[in-house]
Amino acid sequence: MGYQSELNPIYQSNQCKHLYSNGHICKERKLQMAEISNRSSKKFQHQRQQSSAPTTAKRRVGYKRGELLGWCICRQVLQFPQLSVTEVISASGENMAVEYEVTIFTVDSLPSWSLYKSLSITLEGTKGRSDPTCYRKFNLPLFGTSEIKFPLKCNADLGHLLGIKLEHYWSTPFHSPWYHVKVEVESPIGSIFKFPIHQSISSGKEYFFREGKAMLPQKEKNEELIKHRQKEIKDQQKIYGWKVYEEGVPHCLEADTPPVDETFSLSKLTEFGLTAAIEKIKLTWTQHSEHMDALRNLDQVEDLLKQNLTKKSEYTMNNWTKDSFFGSQFLNGLNPMVIRRIDSLPKNLSVKDDMKGNIFLCDYTILEGVEANTINGKKQYLTAPLVLLHKNQKDEMMPIAIQLKQKPGEDNPVFFPSDSESDWLLAKLYVKSADFNLHELNYHLLRTHLLAEVFAVSLKRNLPRVHPVHKILIRHTHDTLFINILARRDLISKDGIFTKFTASGGDGMITILGKSLSNLTYSSLCIPDDIKDRGLGDVKNFYYKEDGLKLWEIMHSFVKETLSYYYEEDYDVKEDDELQNWIKEISVHGFLKETKTENPVKHTTGDHPCTGNTEIPQRFETKEELFKFVTMVMFTCSAQHSAVNTGQYDFYGWMPNGPSTMQEPPPTKKGTVTETTIIKALPDIPVIIESMATIWLLSMQAHDSSFLPDFKQKYFTKTSLVTKSESSKRGS
Repeated sequence: MGYQSELNPIYQSNQCKHLYSNGHICKERKLQMAEISNRSSKKFQHQRQQSSAPTTAKRRVGYKRGELLGWCICRQVLQFPQLSVTEVISASGENMAVEYEVTIFTVDSLPSWSLYKSLSITLEGTKGRSDPTCYRKFNLPLFGTSEIKFPLKCNADLGHLLGIKLEHYWSTPFHSPWYHVKVEVESPIGSIFKFPIHQSISSGKEYFFREGKAMLPQKEKNEELIKHRQKEIKDQQKIYGWKVYEEGVPHCLEADTPPVDETFSLSKLTEFGLTAAIEKIKLTWTQHSEHMDALRNLDQVEDLLKQNLTKKSEYTMNNWTKDSFFGSQFLNGLNPMVIRRIDSLPKNLSVKDDMKGNIFLCDYTILEGVEANTINGKKQYLTAPLVLLHKNQKDEMMPIAIQLKQKPGEDNPVFFPSDSESDWLLAKLYVKSADFNLHELNYHLLRTHLLAEVFAVSLKRNLPRVHPVHKILIRHTHDTLFINILARRDLISKDGIFTKFTASGGDGMITILGKSLSNLTYSSLCIPDDIKDRGLGDVKNFYYKEDGLKLWEIMHSFVKETLSYYYEEDYDVKEDDELQNWIKEISVHGFLKETKTENPVKHTTGDHPCTGNTEIPQRFETKEELFKFVTMVMFTCSAQHSAVNTGQYDFYGWMPNGPSTMQEPPPTKKGTVTETTIIKALPDIPVIIESMATIWLLSMQAHDSSFLPDFKQKYFTKTSLVTKSESSKRGS
């Protein structure tokens, strides 16, 4: 810092004025420079020889020089304050060449069989650009990080560094991409410029990366940077295109194989594939060794579950028949999104309207009229039940009535806990099967996968890396595109597991997704509004609500504090064309322009109108609108997905707690259900095995999972210029 602290005031001194006239140095200036030159030819060389300065000083300007050269320059400038530092160096006989120290941080997230890699880097600053400089790496490891340091010489000071260009990538014997994490450049005076990359470099392409400081498009002043910004957007839109997967469903990435940086690492791919294969083998082996051709009793399901028995799945197995556990799952199970408080009973529920107090309803009206699947040549059944619940004095959510179809009638009885144990248990099984299908398609697939993909693709297409909204959201969309490509290939395709082994597979799946999207409101995606709209604000022992609201508040505070630095006024939001294009594409390709929900599928809740904005925004007018939407995207891709996905094996591993399908029609009369009736209605062993293997895979936590507090990948730099000492103090 000694060298820098002596020079910085001189660079900033008001006395160091330029005295140019018509592009030529004035006579007085030439004489001053000549005098310095005469002195320096002898005096400076003598001082340099007599100096005790260490010979290991870093190469900064011209040749090796430490504090001696800095002291000499300071002294000359103080004697001739009219001259700039660069002119003093030139007049002193010094070579104008300057040297930057470049550090490249790379990682081999994909397997690299290349024995040699090379790449060229060019520094671009306010005063010019460097010549391309090649850096190389021999015998890279298959995996792991790598740090490459080298000096980069320039003929003159480049000024404030604006960006770096990477090009001419070459590797042998295989052309595998080279993932770069970041580049750091130390200037001759010790200032450090940080360039986040987090991208794979491929051959035949040219890449430009800005410094880590975020910038809004309307505040760009440098014409070259504006061109780079526009070029990046055009290039990204060629890579990330839109495709209609099915009519009425959010659009998806136009690619059967993901872009290179959207692919899992080899270790994660291997882990993913082996987990699925091993689980399937274990369950199939158990099936054949125990001669399980058809489901005869629940002991067979227990034998399958024991292949991967967890404490929570064991708890589910031991408590699934209890009404208290059945009711608690509507608050703290996999699908806490359906239950709502009601003040009056729905007209299509055949129950006397004399119930008062804490009454709640789960209405599966979206499933009404959905064509059920046919599995292995056998017709399947999917109901659209209404479930009435009551919060008792122990704060337990208890079911008090179940109607399995929407339209009341003699063939659609209402089941009560006072009915026979078999009647009541079978009614709850049909509810759990309906909840499984609606949960997986609406609240899991649609709301946290398909919408997350829309957010991610629009982000890549419309917001360049330097945009603050890109920087704040990019880590939350990690792996989204590749996971969804795998889902379209292996789960919901024509031959996918969900299509073949669930009641809603096939045409029913598209129907449910379409109805769910048209019924979706903006407030239902924002947990504070959603909880209020459903009248659940004062419900106790509602952990999804309690934890979710805390996380939302934390995220919103983080988003507001970060983005307020860039969006000082509402005007800044309105004038951000890139931001407006981002939300516009989300509206068009995610919500299919159906942003107004004047006629959604109606919930028969009576007295709880929506308090949030039910209209999906098509543009942002204020900072608060932006902060809320960005928080919603962040929450959807992280906390909400975790809530509806992570515990699947805990609750669905025991099949009767979430049957993927029912093989018999729902009962039309009471008093006819036996244990045999129940077993016959449940899925066959092959269907159970496929479901359990898939659920185990979906519940798996990858070894490289990232969590909310994990900021290992740096996309922001706090300031545009970080000194070496400041960097070491922050440990970054």
